[in-house]
Amino acid sequence: MRTLMKYEFRKTWAFKVLLLGAAVVAEIVFLIGLYGGLDRVLGVSVLLLTMLAICGVMAIGLGSVVQLYRDMNTKQSYMLFMTPNSSYKILGAKVLENGISILLAGAFFFALGALDITLLFAHEGQLEELWNAIRQFLSQIDSRITLDFSTMLTFVLSILASWISTVTCAYLGVVISTALLNGKRGNGIISFLIIMALLWLSGFIELRATESIENVRTVFVAQSCIALVLSAVMYVLTARIMETKLSV
Repeated sequence: MRTLMKYEFRKTWAFKVLLLGAAVVAEIVFLIGLYGGLDRVLGVSVLLLTMLAICGVMAIGLGSVVQLYRDMNTKQSYMLFMTPNSSYKILGAKVLENGISILLAGAFFFALGALDITLLFAHEGQLEELWNAIRQFLSQIDSRITLDFSTMLTFVLSILASWISTVTCAYLGVVISTALLNGKRGNGIISFLIIMALLWLSGFIELRATESIENVRTVFVAQSCIALVLSAVMYVLTARIMETKLSV
């Protein structure tokens, strides 16, 4: 499994290094704009960092789905699937590598964002005013929401866990398309509809399971756990189809 995970990482390391480099450059521009009094530069850097955080994490997940499709539909799949490894190990390495990458990228951008917001408002001498304004805004949305580190952390983790669940749903769609419906007319549309149905079902399960919970942190933790359990179910189902139906 470790060897397979290293293999998966080698196929995606270039993009991750590029993403990290872009974040470092954007952060340098942010600091220059902040401490140099360059408001326009500061605004551009904040927008760039925000886009890198959102699009970067999404691209890591989507890149893994695209890579799985290539593995199953190009000649390189012969090298991968003819190794003495089961489909469970091959797919498991992809899920673990991608899940770890998503969590690490999310943690990095979360920490960077928290640092930059603190630096920005501390520099302006308005840090306390910022937190008060955010608390008031959140309380108007939902009185249960409290602004503290643990709440924000569980919120970010719930988003990342949901994205991992989304990626595993896409894995299942890709495998259904290539292993079960290969060559049949409309297989792409059918796979897309299956993915949408799975995403709707997972969202419905999360909503019904957490609708009676009062504590917001508990809601976020429950959503994360449900998303990870659903990811595990999707993984087993996908690997089972690959093991029994995939022919290379």
